[in-house]
Amino acid sequence: MAMGQRRLGSRRQSQSVVVLLLATAWCAAAQLSQNYYVSTCPNVETLVRGAVAQKLKETFNAAPGTLRLFFHDCFVRGCDASVLIAGPDDEHSAGADTTLSPDALDLITRAKAAVDADAQCANKVSCADILALAARDVVSQAGGPYYQVELGRLDGKVGTRAVVKHSLPGAAFDLDQLNKLFAANGLTQTDMIALSGGHTIGVTHCDKFVRRLYQFKGAAPPPNSPAMNLAFLRQMRQTCPLSYSPTTVAMLDAVTPNKFDNGYFQTLQQLKGLLASDQVLFADRRSRSTVNYFAANQTAFFDAFVAAITKLGRVGVKTAGSGSDAEIRRVCTKVN
Repeated sequence: MAMGQRRLGSRRQSQSVVVLLLATAWCAAAQLSQNYYVSTCPNVETLVRGAVAQKLKETFNAAPGTLRLFFHDCFVRGCDASVLIAGPDDEHSAGADTTLSPDALDLITRAKAAVDADAQCANKVSCADILALAARDVVSQAGGPYYQVELGRLDGKVGTRAVVKHSLPGAAFDLDQLNKLFAANGLTQTDMIALSGGHTIGVTHCDKFVRRLYQFKGAAPPPNSPAMNLAFLRQMRQTCPLSYSPTTVAMLDAVTPNKFDNGYFQTLQQLKGLLASDQVLFADRRSRSTVNYFAANQTAFFDAFVAAITKLGRVGVKTAGSGSDAEIRRVCTKVN
Protein backbone atom coordinates (compact mmCIF):
# COMPACT_ATOMS: atom_id res chain seq x y z
CA MET A 1 0.00 0.00 0.00
CA ALA A 2 1.33 3.48 -0.83
CA MET A 3 2.27 5.86 1.99
CA GLY A 4 -0.53 8.26 1.05
CA GLN A 5 -3.09 5.47 1.12
CA ARG A 6 -1.87 4.32 4.56
CA ARG A 7 -2.16 7.88 5.91
CA LEU A 8 -5.65 8.25 4.41
CA GLY A 9 -6.69 4.93 5.94
CA SER A 10 -5.29 5.94 9.32
CA ARG A 11 -7.09 9.29 9.14
CA ARG A 12 -10.38 7.61 8.24
CA GLN A 13 -9.93 5.16 11.10
CA SER A 14 -9.31 8.00 13.55
CA GLN A 15 -12.36 9.84 12.28
CA SER A 16 -14.44 6.68 12.68
CA VAL A 17 -13.28 6.34 16.30
CA VAL A 18 -14.25 9.96 17.02
CA VAL A 19 -17.67 9.47 15.42
CA LEU A 20 -18.17 6.27 17.45
CA LEU A 21 -17.23 8.00 20.71
CA LEU A 22 -19.55 10.91 19.97
CA ALA A 23 -22.37 8.54 19.07
CA THR A 24 -21.84 6.58 22.30
CA ALA A 25 -21.90 9.80 24.33
CA TRP A 26 -25.06 10.96 22.54
CA CYS A 27 -26.83 7.65 23.17
CA ALA A 28 -25.99 7.81 26.88
CA ALA A 29 -27.15 11.42 27.16
CA ALA A 30 -30.34 10.55 25.25
CA GLN A 31 -31.31 8.22 28.10
CA LEU A 32 -31.46 11.15 30.53
CA SER A 33 -34.87 12.65 31.20
CA GLN A 34 -36.36 15.27 33.50
CA ASN A 35 -38.91 12.81 34.93
CA TYR A 36 -36.56 9.85 35.35
CA TYR A 37 -37.54 9.26 38.99
CA VAL A 38 -41.25 10.02 38.62
CA SER A 39 -42.26 6.50 39.69
CA THR A 40 -39.27 5.40 41.78
CA CYS A 41 -38.60 8.56 43.83
CA PRO A 42 -41.13 11.30 43.00
CA ASN A 43 -39.98 13.50 45.90
CA VAL A 44 -36.29 13.52 44.97
CA GLU A 45 -36.17 17.18 43.95
CA THR A 46 -37.97 18.34 47.08
CA LEU A 47 -35.67 16.27 49.28
CA VAL A 48 -32.49 17.59 47.68
CA ARG A 49 -33.77 21.17 47.65
CA GLY A 50 -34.53 20.97 51.38
CA ALA A 51 -31.05 19.68 52.19
CA VAL A 52 -29.52 22.48 50.12
CA ALA A 53 -31.60 25.14 51.84
CA GLN A 54 -30.63 23.89 55.28
CA LYS A 55 -26.92 23.85 54.45
CA LEU A 56 -26.99 27.33 52.92
CA LYS A 57 -28.58 28.63 56.13
CA GLU A 58 -25.46 27.44 57.92
CA THR A 59 -22.90 28.67 55.39
CA PHE A 60 -23.10 30.24 51.96
CA ASN A 61 -19.72 28.70 51.12
CA ALA A 62 -21.55 25.53 50.13
CA ALA A 63 -23.17 27.30 47.15
CA PRO A 64 -20.11 28.11 45.03
CA GLY A 65 -18.43 24.97 46.32
CA THR A 66 -21.24 22.73 45.07
CA LEU A 67 -21.37 24.41 41.67
CA ARG A 68 -17.61 23.98 41.33
CA LEU A 69 -17.85 20.37 42.48
CA PHE A 70 -20.33 19.62 39.68
CA PHE A 71 -18.11 21.31 37.10
CA HIS A 72 -15.04 19.38 38.26
CA ASP A 73 -16.93 16.10 38.26
CA CYS A 74 -18.18 16.48 34.70
CA PHE A 75 -14.86 17.67 33.28
CA VAL A 76 -12.62 15.08 34.90
CA ARG A 77 -14.31 11.74 34.19
CA GLY A 78 -17.77 12.76 33.08
CA CYS A 79 -20.77 13.48 35.31
CA ASP A 80 -20.60 10.27 37.35
CA ALA A 81 -19.82 11.56 40.89
CA SER A 82 -16.31 10.11 40.66
CA VAL A 83 -14.98 13.36 42.14
CA LEU A 84 -16.65 12.34 45.41
CA ILE A 85 -14.80 9.05 45.80
CA ALA A 86 -12.43 9.20 48.76
CA GLY A 87 -8.82 8.18 48.33
CA PRO A 88 -6.41 6.68 50.88
CA ASP A 89 -7.00 7.76 54.47
CA ASP A 90 -10.36 9.20 53.45
CA GLU A 91 -8.70 11.93 51.42
CA HIS A 92 -10.92 12.82 48.50
CA SER A 93 -9.66 11.67 45.16
CA ALA A 94 -9.45 15.25 43.93
CA GLY A 95 -7.77 16.30 47.16
CA ALA A 96 -4.78 17.61 45.22
CA ASP A 97 -7.09 20.54 44.47
CA THR A 98 -7.38 22.17 47.87
CA THR A 99 -10.10 24.54 46.69
CA LEU A 100 -12.74 21.81 46.64
CA SER A 101 -15.10 22.80 49.41
CA PRO A 102 -15.64 20.58 52.47
CA ASP A 103 -19.00 22.35 52.84
CA ALA A 104 -20.01 21.23 49.34
CA LEU A 105 -19.01 17.65 50.10
CA ASP A 106 -21.03 17.80 53.30
CA LEU A 107 -24.03 19.18 51.40
CA ILE A 108 -24.01 16.21 49.01
CA THR A 109 -23.65 13.78 51.92
CA ARG A 110 -26.66 15.34 53.62
CA ALA A 111 -28.71 15.37 50.44
CA LYS A 112 -27.96 11.70 49.84
CA ALA A 113 -29.00 10.88 53.42
CA ALA A 114 -32.23 12.83 53.02
CA VAL A 115 -33.09 10.98 49.81
CA ASP A 116 -32.28 7.54 51.20
CA ALA A 117 -34.27 8.27 54.37
CA ASP A 118 -37.39 8.20 52.19
CA ALA A 119 -38.39 4.52 52.05
CA GLN A 120 -39.56 4.86 48.44
CA CYS A 121 -36.24 6.36 47.35
CA ALA A 122 -33.64 4.40 49.33
CA ASN A 123 -30.70 3.35 47.14
CA LYS A 124 -32.56 4.32 43.97
CA VAL A 125 -31.03 7.76 43.25
CA SER A 126 -27.42 8.12 42.14
CA CYS A 127 -24.94 10.47 43.75
CA ALA A 128 -24.31 11.89 40.28
CA ASP A 129 -27.95 12.94 39.95
CA ILE A 130 -28.00 14.33 43.49
CA LEU A 131 -24.95 16.45 42.64
CA ALA A 132 -26.60 17.71 39.44
CA LEU A 133 -29.77 18.65 41.34
CA ALA A 134 -27.81 20.29 44.15
CA ALA A 135 -25.84 22.38 41.64
CA ARG A 136 -29.11 23.67 40.19
CA ASP A 137 -30.53 24.39 43.64
CA VAL A 138 -27.53 26.37 44.92
CA VAL A 139 -27.66 28.51 41.78
CA SER A 140 -31.39 29.08 42.19
CA GLN A 141 -31.25 29.76 45.92
CA ALA A 142 -28.41 32.24 45.37
CA GLY A 143 -30.65 34.30 43.06
CA GLY A 144 -29.82 32.63 39.76
CA PRO A 145 -32.10 30.84 37.30
CA TYR A 146 -34.15 27.77 38.17
CA TYR A 147 -34.04 25.15 35.44
CA GLN A 148 -35.12 21.58 34.84
CA VAL A 149 -32.37 18.99 35.41
CA GLU A 150 -32.00 15.93 33.22
CA LEU A 151 -31.65 12.79 35.36
CA GLY A 152 -30.77 9.14 34.98
CA ARG A 153 -26.99 9.14 35.55
CA LEU A 154 -25.27 6.28 37.32
CA ASP A 155 -22.19 6.60 39.53
CA GLY A 156 -18.72 5.68 38.32
CA LYS A 157 -16.35 3.38 40.16
CA VAL A 158 -13.01 5.05 39.47
CA GLY A 159 -11.62 8.03 41.39
CA THR A 160 -10.20 11.10 39.70
CA ARG A 161 -6.98 11.82 41.60
CA ALA A 162 -4.65 10.70 38.80
CA VAL A 163 -6.24 12.88 36.10
CA VAL A 164 -7.81 15.89 37.83
CA LYS A 165 -4.94 18.32 37.19
CA HIS A 166 -4.90 17.60 33.47
CA SER A 167 -8.64 17.93 32.92
CA LEU A 168 -9.46 21.37 34.31
CA PRO A 169 -8.84 24.94 33.11
CA GLY A 170 -5.72 26.58 34.49
CA ALA A 171 -5.87 29.97 36.18
CA ALA A 172 -3.56 31.41 33.52
CA PHE A 173 -5.24 29.84 30.47
CA ASP A 174 -5.69 32.08 27.43
CA LEU A 175 -8.77 32.02 25.21
CA ASP A 176 -7.40 29.39 22.83
CA GLN A 177 -6.59 27.04 25.71
CA LEU A 178 -10.02 27.54 27.25
CA ASN A 179 -11.82 26.97 23.97
CA LYS A 180 -9.82 23.83 23.23
CA LEU A 181 -10.59 22.28 26.62
CA PHE A 182 -14.28 23.12 26.51
CA ALA A 183 -14.63 22.01 22.90
CA ALA A 184 -13.22 18.62 23.91
CA ASN A 185 -16.28 18.35 26.15
CA GLY A 186 -18.73 19.42 23.45
CA LEU A 187 -19.04 23.01 24.66
CA THR A 188 -18.79 26.19 22.59
CA GLN A 189 -17.05 29.46 23.37
CA THR A 190 -20.40 30.95 24.41
CA ASP A 191 -20.97 27.97 26.72
CA MET A 192 -17.52 28.49 28.21
CA ILE A 193 -18.12 32.19 28.87
CA ALA A 194 -21.55 31.50 30.39
CA LEU A 195 -20.17 28.79 32.68
CA SER A 196 -17.30 31.09 33.67
CA GLY A 197 -20.08 33.39 34.90
CA GLY A 198 -20.51 30.92 37.75
CA HIS A 199 -17.59 32.81 39.28
CA THR A 200 -20.13 35.46 40.21
CA ILE A 201 -20.24 33.57 43.52
CA GLY A 202 -17.29 32.12 45.38
CA VAL A 203 -13.64 32.74 46.11
CA THR A 204 -10.20 31.83 44.87
CA HIS A 205 -6.94 31.35 46.74
CA CYS A 206 -4.06 33.82 46.50
CA ASP A 207 -1.76 31.33 44.81
CA LYS A 208 -4.08 31.30 41.77
CA PHE A 209 -3.47 34.97 40.93
CA VAL A 210 -0.52 36.24 43.01
CA ARG A 211 1.77 36.27 39.96
CA ARG A 212 -0.49 38.96 38.52
CA LEU A 213 0.17 41.16 41.55
CA TYR A 214 3.95 41.12 41.87
CA GLN A 215 7.09 40.94 39.77
CA PHE A 216 8.96 38.07 41.36
CA LYS A 217 12.75 38.17 41.18
CA GLY A 218 14.05 35.64 38.72
CA ALA A 219 10.59 34.75 37.47
CA ALA A 220 8.98 36.10 34.34
CA PRO A 221 5.42 37.42 34.62
CA PRO A 222 2.72 35.24 33.10
CA PRO A 223 2.81 35.57 29.30
CA ASN A 224 0.16 37.89 27.88
CA SER A 225 -1.33 38.46 31.33
CA PRO A 226 -4.38 40.75 30.97
CA ALA A 227 -4.24 44.23 32.44
CA MET A 228 -5.59 44.86 35.94
CA ASN A 229 -7.25 48.00 37.34
CA LEU A 230 -4.52 49.81 39.33
CA ALA A 231 -6.65 50.57 42.40
CA PHE A 232 -7.87 46.97 42.40
CA LEU A 233 -4.28 45.76 42.10
CA ARG A 234 -3.31 47.72 45.23
CA GLN A 235 -6.34 46.37 47.07
CA MET A 236 -5.47 42.79 46.16
CA ARG A 237 -1.88 43.29 47.33
CA GLN A 238 -3.30 44.07 50.76
CA THR A 239 -5.42 40.94 50.65
CA CYS A 240 -2.56 38.80 49.38
CA PRO A 241 0.79 40.21 50.56
CA LEU A 242 4.00 38.48 49.58
CA SER A 243 3.80 36.56 52.85
CA TYR A 244 0.21 35.43 52.23
CA SER A 245 -1.23 32.41 53.99
CA PRO A 246 -2.07 29.40 51.78
CA THR A 247 -5.62 29.59 53.16
CA THR A 248 -6.18 33.26 52.27
CA VAL A 249 -8.90 33.81 49.69
CA ALA A 250 -10.41 36.68 47.72
CA MET A 251 -13.89 37.11 46.28
CA LEU A 252 -14.16 36.46 42.55
CA ASP A 253 -16.96 39.05 42.41
CA ALA A 254 -16.33 41.49 45.25
CA VAL A 255 -19.46 43.57 44.54
CA THR A 256 -22.15 40.90 44.98
CA PRO A 257 -20.23 37.80 46.14
CA ASN A 258 -23.29 36.05 47.59
CA LYS A 259 -25.65 36.68 44.69
CA PHE A 260 -25.77 34.77 41.42
CA ASP A 261 -26.03 37.64 38.92
CA ASN A 262 -24.18 39.14 35.99
CA GLY A 263 -21.87 41.20 38.22
CA TYR A 264 -18.92 38.97 37.29
CA PHE A 265 -19.01 40.24 33.71
CA GLN A 266 -19.19 43.83 34.90
CA THR A 267 -16.04 43.31 36.99
CA LEU A 268 -14.26 42.08 33.86
CA GLN A 269 -15.25 45.29 32.06
CA GLN A 270 -13.67 47.22 34.95
CA LEU A 271 -10.45 45.13 34.68
CA LYS A 272 -11.12 43.62 38.10
CA GLY A 273 -11.05 39.96 37.19
CA LEU A 274 -8.81 38.10 39.62
CA LEU A 275 -7.88 35.12 37.47
CA ALA A 276 -6.09 35.70 34.19
CA SER A 277 -8.38 33.06 32.68
CA ASP A 278 -11.36 35.23 33.65
CA GLN A 279 -9.99 38.62 32.61
CA VAL A 280 -8.85 37.24 29.25
CA LEU A 281 -12.50 36.87 28.26
CA PHE A 282 -12.71 40.66 28.12
CA ALA A 283 -9.13 41.26 27.00
CA ASP A 284 -9.48 39.07 23.90
CA ARG A 285 -11.53 40.76 21.19
CA ARG A 286 -12.96 37.40 20.08
CA SER A 287 -14.86 36.99 23.35
CA ARG A 288 -15.27 40.60 24.52
CA SER A 289 -18.61 41.17 22.77
CA THR A 290 -20.16 38.23 24.64
CA VAL A 291 -18.85 39.56 27.96
CA ASN A 292 -20.34 42.97 27.16
CA TYR A 293 -23.66 41.38 26.19
CA PHE A 294 -23.94 39.37 29.40
CA ALA A 295 -22.82 42.38 31.47
CA ALA A 296 -25.66 44.45 30.02
CA ASN A 297 -28.33 41.73 29.90
CA GLN A 298 -28.68 39.43 32.91
CA THR A 299 -31.54 37.50 31.30
CA ALA A 300 -29.32 36.66 28.33
CA PHE A 301 -26.62 35.44 30.70
CA PHE A 302 -29.08 33.29 32.65
CA ASP A 303 -30.46 31.75 29.45
CA ALA A 304 -26.96 30.98 28.17
CA PHE A 305 -25.92 29.57 31.55
CA VAL A 306 -28.91 27.19 31.66
CA ALA A 307 -28.18 26.00 28.12
CA ALA A 308 -24.49 25.50 28.93
CA ILE A 309 -24.89 23.72 32.26
CA THR A 310 -27.50 21.41 30.71
CA LYS A 311 -24.97 20.45 28.05
CA LEU A 312 -22.29 20.11 30.72
CA GLY A 313 -24.53 17.69 32.62
CA ARG A 314 -24.48 15.29 29.65
CA VAL A 315 -20.69 14.97 29.47
CA GLY A 316 -19.49 11.40 29.88
CA VAL A 317 -22.64 10.22 31.66
CA LYS A 318 -23.08 6.58 32.60
CA THR A 319 -26.60 5.22 32.31
CA ALA A 320 -28.46 1.92 32.57
CA GLY A 321 -26.62 0.60 29.53
CA SER A 322 -23.15 1.17 31.00
CA GLY A 323 -22.91 -2.30 32.51
CA SER A 324 -20.55 -3.14 35.35
CA ASP A 325 -18.69 0.17 35.11
CA ALA A 326 -21.51 1.99 36.89
CA GLU A 327 -23.75 1.67 39.93
CA ILE A 328 -25.86 3.60 42.42
CA ARG A 329 -23.55 4.13 45.37
CA ARG A 330 -24.92 3.55 48.83
CA VAL A 331 -22.31 5.98 50.18
CA CYS A 332 -21.23 8.75 47.82
CA THR A 333 -17.60 8.67 48.91
CA LYS A 334 -17.13 4.92 48.38
CA VAL A 335 -17.85 2.39 45.69
CA ASN A 336 -20.23 -0.36 46.74
